[in-house]
Amino acid sequence: MKFVSIFPVDSYVVINKSILNDSDRKILNILYQPIVGGIAINLYFSLWADLNRGEVVSSEYTHHHLMSYTKLSLDEIVNSRKKLEAIGLIKTHYKGGELNNYVYELYSPLSASEFFSNPILSFSLFSSVGKKEYDSIINYFKMPKINFEGFENISTKFSDIYRMTTKDIDDVTVKDIKKKDKLDIMVDDFVDFSFIEASLSKSLGNNFLTDKLKKLINKLAYLYNYDNMIMSNIILNSLNDKGEISESELKKNSKNYYLFENKGKTPKLIYSSKINKEENKPENTREELISCFENASPYDFLKARYKGAKPTKRDTTLLEGLLVDQELQPGVINVLIDYVLRTNDKKLNNNYVEAIASQWKMLGITSVEDAMKQAKKEFNKKKKVIEPTEGKKVNTLPNWYDKKIERNDMSIEEEKELKEMLKEFE
Repeated sequence: MKFVSIFPVDSYVVINKSILNDSDRKILNILYQPIVGGIAINLYFSLWADLNRGEVVSSEYTHHHLMSYTKLSLDEIVNSRKKLEAIGLIKTHYKGGELNNYVYELYSPLSASEFFSNPILSFSLFSSVGKKEYDSIINYFKMPKINFEGFENISTKFSDIYRMTTKDIDDVTVKDIKKKDKLDIMVDDFVDFSFIEASLSKSLGNNFLTDKLKKLINKLAYLYNYDNMIMSNIILNSLNDKGEISESELKKNSKNYYLFENKGKTPKLIYSSKINKEENKPENTREELISCFENASPYDFLKARYKGAKPTKRDTTLLEGLLVDQELQPGVINVLIDYVLRTNDKKLNNNYVEAIASQWKMLGITSVEDAMKQAKKEFNKKKKVIEPTEGKKVNTLPNWYDKKIERNDMSIEEEKELKEMLKEFE
């Protein structure tokens, strides 16, 4: 018996070397379980479950998946596996490397007649359960004798009623079917994926990052201003039962890390992009606001609208949903936040925000200017509905939403409001 090291990140595949059915389950429970124990049989069933119906080779998993699925420690898994090997249910193949690889060949249990014909197995069962239980098991598997005296076998042969012929089959496969293409949200590269892959390759192997995952990781790094090392740790803690990176866990862990660090350890966790006032300086008030919308992260923009107060956990979750799930551009999100706060008594109602976000997503709004035009359009509709109602307060959108207005054309209140909004980004 060769001793080899094993770690949770080591991969394995299961190969079905037989045909497994419900009768095998019964034999495993009644005949094998008293010998090897319930934990070992549970491991066998877990490896069996890794095979889909009719599948010969399973997907590749890590032993972390097996630990999560069975609730067993790695030592318990190894000990149970050895018992299964010893009793003839599993063969294990090993290939060493930076990441160890295992192949588990799964074999059917012996039939009841074969089992009881094996002196070692039959005696092992007898010594495990005692004579009374052993006799009861034998009686369970005994085949009743049927008296066929006087009967004649008249069963039909296959060749009596079937004939074989040949027939050409046309190729009915179709390629290049039309599909719906979508533009994904574009965010600057905030993550060095060569660093991420190098730091995690020993734990997760190579090619563990798909294009879809890279986009999500980059969005989260942008949203929370995480560096490469932090993102590497979050990724490592976001594996599912199969040892693969879970998108839901990645989002949850990114948010949880922020919430933990936000309790005083790190003063600023969300990416902040400052307005460059030297290049492309805005020529008028509207362009200045557009520049603010385009260059501020949604978190920092909301913080500015809260007059420096940090957004709540609920607000952060809402921003994450708009950026990651709704896939709105950051600048568009800022316009949406500004519009909702102005028209909803400075309250961010989740359902209200998500309804507008879904509408803007369907309208294909991807630029700040288009978002501002749509906001002005929606405000005018809302205003017409509210104005006839006596006593209703109508919040107003500033005139810079749709006019290239200079500062000297603004009211004192409007100029003060704009200064307060922009001072956080100076």
